[in-house]
Amino acid sequence: MRKIKHIYETDPWLEPYKEAIEERHDRIIAARNKITQGEDVSLSERINNHLYYGLHKEADGSWVIREWAPNASRIYLIGEFNNWKRTSAYEFKVAGEGNWELRLDNMFLSHGELYKLFIEWPGGGGERIPAYCRRLVQDPVTKVFCAQVWDPAEPYEWKHDKVLRRPHPLIYECHIGMSSEEPKVSTFSEFRRDVLPRIKALGYDTIQIMALQEHPYYGSFGYQVSNFFALSSRFGTPDEFKELVDTAHSMGIAVVMDIVHSHSVDNVVEGLGLFDGRDDLYFYSGPQGHHPAWGSRCFDYGKDEVVRFLLSNCKFWLEEYHLDGFRFDGVTSMIYWDHGLGKDFGDYKLYFDSGVDENAVTYLALANMLIREIKPSAITIAEDVSGMAGLAAPFAAGGVGFDFRMAMGIADHWIKWIKERTDEQWSPGEIWYELTNKRSDEKTISYAECHDQALVGDKTIIFRLIDKEMYFSMNKDSQNAVVDRGVALHKLIRLATLGTAGDGYLNFMGNEFGHPEWIDFPREGNGWSFDHARRLWSLADNGSLRYGCLREFDKAMIGLAKRYKILSGRPELIRSDEEKKILIFGRENLIFALNFNPVASFADYGFEVAPGKYVKVLDSDDERFNGFSRLAADSDHLTIDGVLRLYLPSRCALVLEKED
Repeated sequence: MRKIKHIYETDPWLEPYKEAIEERHDRIIAARNKITQGEDVSLSERINNHLYYGLHKEADGSWVIREWAPNASRIYLIGEFNNWKRTSAYEFKVAGEGNWELRLDNMFLSHGELYKLFIEWPGGGGERIPAYCRRLVQDPVTKVFCAQVWDPAEPYEWKHDKVLRRPHPLIYECHIGMSSEEPKVSTFSEFRRDVLPRIKALGYDTIQIMALQEHPYYGSFGYQVSNFFALSSRFGTPDEFKELVDTAHSMGIAVVMDIVHSHSVDNVVEGLGLFDGRDDLYFYSGPQGHHPAWGSRCFDYGKDEVVRFLLSNCKFWLEEYHLDGFRFDGVTSMIYWDHGLGKDFGDYKLYFDSGVDENAVTYLALANMLIREIKPSAITIAEDVSGMAGLAAPFAAGGVGFDFRMAMGIADHWIKWIKERTDEQWSPGEIWYELTNKRSDEKTISYAECHDQALVGDKTIIFRLIDKEMYFSMNKDSQNAVVDRGVALHKLIRLATLGTAGDGYLNFMGNEFGHPEWIDFPREGNGWSFDHARRLWSLADNGSLRYGCLREFDKAMIGLAKRYKILSGRPELIRSDEEKKILIFGRENLIFALNFNPVASFADYGFEVAPGKYVKVLDSDDERFNGFSRLAADSDHLTIDGVLRLYLPSRCALVLEKED
């Protein structure tokens, strides 16, 4: 068996931090042993809080509900069944170690009934939602959330429970609520019926779904979570979501959840704030327990009960909904005491000094261990802007264990180049460096833009390139230099990003066809409008507009990546021509040639490659991609003395395959 090298052995810059890396590794092992009590059992066997706490129906048809609330003096179950009154028949009993229990041996709870807890503590009390509640609904008039008994007569039966391994995921990031063209909150059923077939047709093999955990404020994009075990009811029922996952699996599409363990909404009535009257039950005490930028609460990752709560949350979502992995949101905020705000991570010592919340790092490592125990094929992705060394390296090598890290700097650089430089100032060498700059010991997910780049106050890439001309000149018959430029660069940007991607690629819903403008959820400031919280699919479906051509290019590009398995190998630079603005690189059996020059085309542009015949397999200038068809439809290219010569039109990219 080949010995796994530690990250400080493969990266000489980490050698001075060998001791810190090994101490971190030992802390994680100690935390794991604490949970398993040193016994030779899996972590998963000991992580089952969700099966103990919350409301459960027993085998004999009776009900039991348990809660952890060490500061409580009394707890009552209130609801429609007792007219929302605190009565002795529904009073919890102390169960030890801060736990409370109520058994309803002779009480009948009906599917759909609403309930809450009323918790009393020294000096106060109030209504609360159970921390492990799996189902909430919101009153459409009062906007108040209540827990709901979920006990359908016929539980969902899985039909397509597949193991979908994704060593190189092609991810379609999506939000259920904004997936309809209608100005409304869309549903799981509508997404399954209307959007999944579009994703399948494009060729993406993974969907990453945002905003699944319950959140009181729709405009938070799902990132201000209140109830961590509850599927957001605004999109539908648990069974409807299960059918969505099942259908995706039948199409060969893996389902990854955007999970939020980086913070919790500050709400008291819906969330975990002041749950039993204590400010620090689930959260750090003092300033550390409050996020200065997000106005939310920060979990105490050093508290055993909190770690078990979050680990159980991972297990619950995997097992209950048969998910294929997680993208952990806000990892940078979790692992640094200052949340990484305003920090330039240019020094390795920042990854190991006192500014790191080692409790959070330990939790994330445990979460990765647990997820892989439960479902070895599952993938984990870290949203981290700091580039912490070892975050996406195997635990055995001294890492934290994530499969992938989001390559967040790539999108930032595309925006920077578009905003701050003229086309003549774009540097092929800089583009190559920034798109391929990654640690050798980690895998990354590349993207030109995700949902972040289009949130209110920002714009999609296509809108940055074309702006107001999108309203007047996106029909195919129009002659507009601004639109021609934007369409051409939109294709080049995406092909360059996918062609150089580390180990996976991501696109946000609708951006494949150049969705215009920005994302803005209904709020008081926009008159509670849905105009920018939906997807205008009809733009791409309209054959007279250019959007459909961009969609076809994206489909061809994703198909190329899958057909040639380009992400299985590393990209190799062949030519970076600063004067002519040409970037050429090889990957697997393909040659990518991109001409970023805004005006100049080049005939017989020569560069050295392996001798042989090269056949064009993708041409961004093809008419079906709204190009100018400046290249011959079918053309073979032969090397002469080891040199391949091509005609490279301005703002054009072509991909060639070397034939054996």
